[in-house]
Amino acid sequence: MSLQISKLSNGLTVVSDPMPGLESAALGVWVNTGSRNEHPDQMGVSHMLEHMAFKGTTTRSARALAEEIEAVGGVLNAYTSREQTAFHARVLKQDVPLALDMIGDILTNPTFEPAELERERQVVLQELGQARDTPDDIVFDHLQSAIFKDQPLGWPILGEEATVNAFSRDMLRGYMASQYRLDGMTLIASGAVDHAEILKLAEDTCGGLNKGAAPAAPPAHYVGGDFREIEDLEQAHVAYAFPGLSNADPDYFVAQVYATALGGGASSRLFQEVREKRGLCYSVYAFSNGFQDCGFLGIYAGTGEREAAELSAVIAGEMDAIAGNLTEAEVNRARAQLKVSLLMGMERPGTRAEQIAGQLFALGRVQSAAEIVEQLDAIDAASVKRYAARVMQAGSPTIAALGPIGKLEPYATFAGRFGGSLARAAE
Repeated sequence: MSLQISKLSNGLTVVSDPMPGLESAALGVWVNTGSRNEHPDQMGVSHMLEHMAFKGTTTRSARALAEEIEAVGGVLNAYTSREQTAFHARVLKQDVPLALDMIGDILTNPTFEPAELERERQVVLQELGQARDTPDDIVFDHLQSAIFKDQPLGWPILGEEATVNAFSRDMLRGYMASQYRLDGMTLIASGAVDHAEILKLAEDTCGGLNKGAAPAAPPAHYVGGDFREIEDLEQAHVAYAFPGLSNADPDYFVAQVYATALGGGASSRLFQEVREKRGLCYSVYAFSNGFQDCGFLGIYAGTGEREAAELSAVIAGEMDAIAGNLTEAEVNRARAQLKVSLLMGMERPGTRAEQIAGQLFALGRVQSAAEIVEQLDAIDAASVKRYAARVMQAGSPTIAALGPIGKLEPYATFAGRFGGSLARAAE
């Protein structure tokens, strides 16, 4: 990776990541601000602001933004996560100047016209409704809310009807002025790009961004708990969580190997035991989700009403077993899966840009693929089993469940299979 990192005269960090042989580029500005930076009355404002950025600037209407980028076959888009907001484009190399001009325009000259805000408010309310009609997605919002109870990191990214209905032009402007600050913004361009050209273009298009630092997001801490909602659905959607690791933790990749061996593919423990051997569900998987200061281990299963009675005990049993008898062969398979995913992602400029942003915000530097592979290769079964034992001993599980879940075992029973403190407190 032949990265080059510079700072503009205004302080904006600029990263170029040339990929020889490509005819296209992915570029964007990543802002180290997401839903966890919001106050209670702002819930969902980061997401709304992302939507409104495309609804017109002082130089382009919403329609002009869409027509201009599509006239060159490009894509201009954005997304909001719990910790970052990104405004990005994918274009051919000759259209990089246009894409960067448009990104700079929406970040420095948004109008937030009241009529556009009202229309987009209705769009976001529809998005909220659609999310709630998708139980295998919304169950993760309930899981996050239970893990980080009464904390911004646990709030839904889309917000709630009451907050979305209260958003005003002044609120959007105030939030952008407070949170979109140069000390927490990075311009990244991957693919068919030239560093000197990107620097010059960025000086011209991103010079009007606000200097300084945004207020720090409140620290988050894992709480854990139980959320259940009986609904008339065909399947029970059950998600579990346990205390995990931040993106910057030295054992971050150990946790990734553990999650992959536990439930990361068709050869994983959970897939083989829960689906193949017992037929308890169609979909079951595990994942390790890290944030800048905390994280959690997650497990999801979609199961039937009758099968739900057995599910939790089987999952806890597999977690206990892997802490004692994980093999080097399983670790080798998990490492191979993670390496292939990493290296395939490195072939896509958009994925590379996103990875660079995440590493810069979490670590303050960029890790090369070779460095990550070296860290993965250093992980053996003993280190993964130690981590697995930590998960079992920590206790404090979280459950979020939707659908026909009347037979799902009680929370206290499930918690009693781990650390035990919550189980005793619940009795």
